[in-house]
Amino acid sequence: MLVREGLRMLLELEKDLQIVGEAEDGRQAVALVKKLRPAVVLMDIAMPKLNGLEATRQIRKDFPDTKVLILSAHSHAAFVEQVTELGAAGFLLKQTSSAVVATAIREVHKGNTFYSPSISKRLKGSDQQALDREGKKKNSYLSSREVEVLQLIAEGQANKQIAAELGLSFKTVDKYRQSLMGKLNIHDVAGLTRYAIAEGIIEGNDRRIIG
Repeated sequence: MLVREGLRMLLELEKDLQIVGEAEDGRQAVALVKKLRPAVVLMDIAMPKLNGLEATRQIRKDFPDTKVLILSAHSHAAFVEQVTELGAAGFLLKQTSSAVVATAIREVHKGNTFYSPSISKRLKGSDQQALDREGKKKNSYLSSREVEVLQLIAEGQANKQIAAELGLSFKTVDKYRQSLMGKLNIHDVAGLTRYAIAEGIIEGNDRRIIG
């Protein structure tokens, strides 16, 4: 909350930028994009209910005119590649200054891509080899709905709660759970939770978005 409020206050000083909405979780972010149709979404990856990766996937699929700019504490090469493959127009580290964030928003609005300077430099150098070597992460083989279910499991929700959250039947959620375990060869909730944390699907308590 504090990070989101602070960033909003700083961006409000930019006369050519207008913040039209804010979301506390990924599902709300997608809903607000549908309602408000912003030109650019500044998307945190680690958010409850629906993580920023899946929110980005859905936004880019359903609202291709909206540009998504990722904000994250992670800068691993394969991680940057993953969000780029999802259609994100840029990637900023959380320690990036507000001036750079404002510049990035303007650039992606123009149709350009924008990366934090440190990431951009690495992508032009040796980390490009790491991208080629590591390729897609395992969770790219999961369907969007499977990743949603995985996140809710990792957040401690039972099948009944997940069914209510996603508007699915208990039996359908159980099928998704079994499919997840089969694809990942992980057969307990603790293991799924560890996987979700390792893959950036959930991350500590720092879950925020500004759009």
